[in-house]
Amino acid sequence: MSRHSQVRESSRLQRRLESLNEARELAEGVLPDEELQSVYDVLERAASRRSLSAGHTVVGFFGATGSGKSSLFNAVSGSELATATARRPTTSEPLAGVWGEDGSGPLLDWLEVKERHTLPPVAGLADEDTGLVLLDLPDFDSTRAENREIAQRMVGMVDVLVWVLDPQKYADAAVHNDFLKPMASHGAVTLVVLNQVDRLSPTDASAVMQSLAGILARDGLGKVRVLSASALTGDGVAAVRDAIRNVVVQREATTQRLAADVAKAATELARASGEGEARGIKANAKARLASELAAAANVPVVVDAVQRSFKRESARRTGWPVTRWLLRFRPDPLRRLNLGRGDTRPELSRTSLPPAGAPERARTDAAVRDFVDDASTGAPGPWRAAIRAVARDGREQLPDALDQAIAGTDLKTTKRPVWWAMFNSLQWLAFVVAVGGLGWLGVLAALGYFQMPVPDVPRTEGWPWPTLMVAGGVALGIILAIVGRFLGGWAAKLRASGAAKRLKVSVAAVAEKRIVEPVEVEMTRLKAFNAALKDARST
Repeated sequence: MSRHSQVRESSRLQRRLESLNEARELAEGVLPDEELQSVYDVLERAASRRSLSAGHTVVGFFGATGSGKSSLFNAVSGSELATATARRPTTSEPLAGVWGEDGSGPLLDWLEVKERHTLPPVAGLADEDTGLVLLDLPDFDSTRAENREIAQRMVGMVDVLVWVLDPQKYADAAVHNDFLKPMASHGAVTLVVLNQVDRLSPTDASAVMQSLAGILARDGLGKVRVLSASALTGDGVAAVRDAIRNVVVQREATTQRLAADVAKAATELARASGEGEARGIKANAKARLASELAAAANVPVVVDAVQRSFKRESARRTGWPVTRWLLRFRPDPLRRLNLGRGDTRPELSRTSLPPAGAPERARTDAAVRDFVDDASTGAPGPWRAAIRAVARDGREQLPDALDQAIAGTDLKTTKRPVWWAMFNSLQWLAFVVAVGGLGWLGVLAALGYFQMPVPDVPRTEGWPWPTLMVAGGVALGIILAIVGRFLGGWAAKLRASGAAKRLKVSVAAVAEKRIVEPVEVEMTRLKAFNAALKDARST
């Protein structure tokens, strides 16, 4: 593999690792912690391995008890290391044969391999410049738990996996279900060797090889190279050496191993998450949510109060001065709700609207639930649960937030129409004229009562001016009051309509902040998670 290709593959692996980490971070709080921890372990192992010697390829020999794994290790390495160091029939500690000692120390420290041996060149396998670390590992079916743990740990750490099977247990379900099948994504760095073929006749050996190939295919390892060998007679050992050497000299094993780890972790993360994207939020769905919340928050009650309050104030400002003072004894509907004071700081004020009862709470719950269900359609189960959770949190905050929004909405109650002032001025003018006429008549009556000369008063069409002043002032006041009431009713509807619009905008803003935005964040997170997972799984 050329240097340029190595750099390209390394860069591609880096991007996939970053995407996997991004997917892991996005899934926090949504997917189970154990799944995320598994991904984190993969990322941590990848970071550690990439920081160590890139010039060495670690090849691990794995096998069950009696498979002849250590014997094959000796035969391939051209040494007697495994036999010489084994004090019992099974290997209990990892053993390393090293070609190219420089730089191997930190790598073996990371692998926690204490027993290391620098080996001489072996024809067809390795020399000082090859950079090969061959590991003989404990049996993965050992009766000792620590041995099994070592083998299991090494499965996740070595660059190349050599599975050594024997004719008696090559089809053992435990071997395939617990080890081979879970590593199906690692076919590029996996080699399967059927050892001890010297115990079989050529016909039987061929039949076993075909059977093993079929089982591996069902395990998802149909493209894995399968070799036969005999550590005792040496048959097939050269082919095993050649297969290992080909992997090592290409300098791709470490990258391929880590890429397979990423693909496996991404696949498991996708399985835990499920497939699919959320449908998304539609404009009509937001409008329905805001409308339902407005109704549940007693916005119609406030709008009605705005209309009645305006009509009351209009009558008080434009009504007949003789009777308008009676309106002071009628409470202002808005003041009773603690509204209409012009205070736009909701954090300092609250309404006196009745608290939400069971019907209002049920209506709010149904509105939020319908909105979330519609928006999250198509999302995988865990993500739908996450979307519902944030909506539920927002739902708990709605009553207080809606009350603050209503309290902080400018209902324009302090704005007085110009015609109020005009009508008020005319009313007082008519009142003054009427009172002036009454005063004039009173003076005339007093003069007559005291037998004093009564001057003639001006007349129009025979009607004395004082009488006309009284009649005209009273009539004008009553007419202005009636016209003002009609105008006030019409203007009250306009004022209520404007208040309704502003209140709905305020309610919609609360719905946007407490429900819509959190739901959008979760759906955006799902979309980013799927994109990151796709990048992590791409080859």
